[in-house]
Amino acid sequence: MKRQKQDTRYGFTIPEVLVVVVIIGLVASVGGGFYVGTYKHMLTKKSARYFLLAAKYARIMAIERQSPCRIELDADNGGFWLVIDELNEETGRTEQVIVRDLFFKPVEFEGDVNFEDIQIMPVSFEQMTDTDDETAIIFSPNGTAPLAVIQIGDGKNHYTVSICAATGKATMYFGTTEEVEISTVDLDEE
Repeated sequence: MKRQKQDTRYGFTIPEVLVVVVIIGLVASVGGGFYVGTYKHMLTKKSARYFLLAAKYARIMAIERQSPCRIELDADNGGFWLVIDELNEETGRTEQVIVRDLFFKPVEFEGDVNFEDIQIMPVSFEQMTDTDDETAIIFSPNGTAPLAVIQIGDGKNHYTVSICAATGKATMYFGTTEEVEISTVDLDEE
C-alpha cells in the first residue's frame, strides 16, 4: 500500500492577502481622519493659549514698567505681537517697540487658525482713537485693560479669550463668544 503525500506547504492565497490589505487600509484611513481632526483642534488650542499668555504677560509688563503695553492684533494675517513704549537714548524720544525677548515673540497662527471675532470695548472715551479700530488691547500701568473678548478658531474648533476690564486678567474658554458670559466686575461691591 502506497502512502499518499500530504501537501505541507503553508502560506496565504492572493485573495487572503488582499482582504488583509483592504482592512489595514480602512483602519488607517479612519485613524488618519481622527488624527487630522485632533491636530487641527490642537493648533486652535495652542493659538488661543499663546494669546492668553500674551495677555497675561502684557499686563505684567505694564505693571512692572509703569508704562502701557499693547497687544496689536493682525486679523488679516492671523497673528499678534506686544508693543511697549521705550526711550530712544540717541534721539531722546519715546518710540513704540515690538517686544522680542526670552518670554515673548510675535505670533503667527498656523494652519487655518485665525481671529474669528474681536470685541474690544474701551474703558473710557478718552481711550477711543481712530487708529485703534479694534486692533489693539492696551494694558494700563495699574493693570486694567479694556473689556475684550477674542474668538480664535479654524471654522470648526473655537476658543475664546476674555479680558476683564477691572482687573485686566485674561481667561480662556472652549467655545464661541456667544457661549461665553461677558460681565463686568464691580470691585466696590464686595
